[in-house]
Amino acid sequence: MNSRWMKIGVCMFAIMVTPSIADEPVTGRWRAWLDSPGGELPFGLHLKQSGDGWSAWLMNGEERIEVPEVRFGDGRIVLDIGHYDAVITAKVSGRGKRLDGEWAKATKDGQVSRLPFHARRDGGPRFATSSGGGRAAKKLANRWKVRFEKSDEPAVMLVDHRSDGRVLATVMTTTGDYRFLEGMFEAGRLRLSVFDGAHAFLFDATLQSDGRLVGHFWSRDVWHETFEADPDPTATVADGFGAVGFDPDFDMSALSFPGLDGKLRKFSEPALSGKVRVIEVFGSWCPNCHDASTFLQSLYKQYRSEGLVVVGLAFELTGDFTRDARQVKRFIERVDATYPMLVAGKADKGSIPSVLRFLKSFRAYPTTVFVGADNRIKAVHTGFSGPATGRHYDELRAEFVKIIEEMLAEANKK
Repeated sequence: MNSRWMKIGVCMFAIMVTPSIADEPVTGRWRAWLDSPGGELPFGLHLKQSGDGWSAWLMNGEERIEVPEVRFGDGRIVLDIGHYDAVITAKVSGRGKRLDGEWAKATKDGQVSRLPFHARRDGGPRFATSSGGGRAAKKLANRWKVRFEKSDEPAVMLVDHRSDGRVLATVMTTTGDYRFLEGMFEAGRLRLSVFDGAHAFLFDATLQSDGRLVGHFWSRDVWHETFEADPDPTATVADGFGAVGFDPDFDMSALSFPGLDGKLRKFSEPALSGKVRVIEVFGSWCPNCHDASTFLQSLYKQYRSEGLVVVGLAFELTGDFTRDARQVKRFIERVDATYPMLVAGKADKGSIPSVLRFLKSFRAYPTTVFVGADNRIKAVHTGFSGPATGRHYDELRAEFVKIIEEMLAEANKK
């Protein structure tokens, strides 16, 4: 074969093999985003290949969330976020530097929330800038009182304006926090986002001449409202310990719910009674519940030798026991919980007081119930301030520890 035909053969071979190489994702940091009704909802994505396997992390602010299962094949990558019953499926193109597809998350009654998904390797900053920098001449106040259009209760926005131009933030409400928001403030415009597999939040606000922030908030493809915020160093949300009424004399031993194997578990049995109990009302679909359960697991590990029992009561999305039990099992694995969890029913706030008859009302997941050795309810806390809230998370931990230690001290006197 002469050299000319050899060159043609080599070129044809290269053409044949190039697509498979080009369609394999490039490892490293990516700029990813969802096409939300409010525009691009960006987040960080890190891909890593180890042998024949793949790993991925979702990145927002200081948090890196590992994706439980990553699959790649036939030019497509799948990020399976099973603990939220969510999945990202995307086609790989652009010599492995482009991903395009969809994020889908199961919601109530078999419905599915969907948003288009995209990612670019070396795709630039989280939010596009007009100056190319992202540093702001004026920094935002650290604490803001927020009024959402569709809520009667004020919220609090905590802001950490970094020297590199990034803004790390969260919003505390009476029912929980918005976890690790990240974004930027430039030319009087504040943009923040978070995507953790379940939460898909986007904020876009403008600083007014009187110092207020006025803007929009979007959640997934289902929620939009306006908001206003004023800088306020004393802004607070209502205390979660006084949010709902309860019957302190309710006989907790009367409660019973199916375990994950479908067998009925009674609160009167030794494994669920103990000296002192903390009962967690949660949903596996709820990011704040993941934070709260991780936190409760640490307390259980610390105090179980002294008689503390923690029990989780899951209220899930569908009412299909097989599906809901599967999700709770994934939740247990995700938060590394070693305390028992039962499937208490469907996630319907209005019906929960009829199921948990000791509650006079119900406001939020998670709700934490503290029961003493005398079988009387000592306190009920609504919502949860997670790690993104900084000192508020530490203060809540201190409150929980105080109540548990007081109940244990009382139990040990008898």
